[in-house]
Amino acid sequence: MDTKGRSFVRRAASSGGSIQAIGARVGPHGNSLVSSGLLSPLIGALQIIGGGIPIGGIVMVMEDLEAPHHLLLLRYFMAQGLAHGQPLLFASPLLSPRSFLGTLPGLAHGDESKSIRTSTEKNQEGGELRIAWQYRRFLAEQQELSDRRQRQQELTQAWSSSVLEQRSTSNLQVQDYNSKFDLRRPMERALFCAETVECVCLQGSGILSQLQEKCATFCNKLSRLGPGPQQVGRIALQSLCAPQCMLSLSEWEMMAFLNQLKSTLRKTRAVAFISFPPALLKPSFSARWQHLADVLLSVEAVEDDDKTLEAMLTDYRDIVGFLRVHKLASMNTQVPSVPEAGSYAIKVLHKRKVVLEQLQQAPIDASGDQSGAADTNGNSVEMGLHRRNSETSQHQLETVTIVERCY
Repeated sequence: MDTKGRSFVRRAASSGGSIQAIGARVGPHGNSLVSSGLLSPLIGALQIIGGGIPIGGIVMVMEDLEAPHHLLLLRYFMAQGLAHGQPLLFASPLLSPRSFLGTLPGLAHGDESKSIRTSTEKNQEGGELRIAWQYRRFLAEQQELSDRRQRQQELTQAWSSSVLEQRSTSNLQVQDYNSKFDLRRPMERALFCAETVECVCLQGSGILSQLQEKCATFCNKLSRLGPGPQQVGRIALQSLCAPQCMLSLSEWEMMAFLNQLKSTLRKTRAVAFISFPPALLKPSFSARWQHLADVLLSVEAVEDDDKTLEAMLTDYRDIVGFLRVHKLASMNTQVPSVPEAGSYAIKVLHKRKVVLEQLQQAPIDASGDQSGAADTNGNSVEMGLHRRNSETSQHQLETVTIVERCY
């Protein structure tokens, strides 16, 4: 028996573990990660989901019936793959799924990204004037840490890019791990009209078996074998259990498809992004879907006249939605990953880019007896969000009943 290695660390196989691929980097547990495409100015969106999406993993996003914020995450996921030249398989209930590719954000130029970053820093400096003095030191420390992490990440990316250029036998251009996108600039037509981009409509009889065959064929092309840099495929499934899909499919057929897809992804070099409305599923099936996910997220709309959250959060008017982290990937390790925070604010800056920020509470009166408001990790804010969810649960049930009667 070999006693040199630790028993709780999985041995890296010759065909598994980290791989050399365009747009991927080595994760903390020896596996390869790909970017989701989102940015966060203070903590980094990569830290929100554990450094990135592990290759062979499934990311599930629970949709909100009142707001299509899941489409922002889906667009950035697909745009990041196209920016790296990665193969893409997109399935949607839309009659023309390829038309959705025209709404993907395009790459931002260097000068525009710098101007956006400068204006963002100015807005943050102006926002600090509205925050009480006890929060300024905390924000300054967070900004200093983020700058240090960004400089370290740039050095790491420069070193990894030089290594890939030396090892690569082709003249492929190595893009950044996390690209910058502009919502006002559409994606180049040549990127989403390539031969490596496939689109499938989820309407019609027998579509699930057809989708399963396409996923298997798509994953078979991405073999781990072969020298030099390799490609990482991306599978994006929009609103998998939408009423248009459930007309000819049963919930057990959907479960069998998800199990087959997960087993296929584990053997290939691809990742999957699936969005679904959990309110349209039975609670038992919704729990099974969530259990199959490696990374589980959910989005939530923001009410315009919510005075409680407006008093608790800073820059409440700039928030378009909330992102919750329910589960992080724990591949190649037996230790579960715990997120730094459970809720994040989704903001659209200058109508150009989407950023994720950790929730910050507004300053309160020192004479007030509110001990829970001193928590800067957003715990009391999450309690407010949970309280609002419990109040609107009856409304969502009524909406689901109406949808089921219509379809």
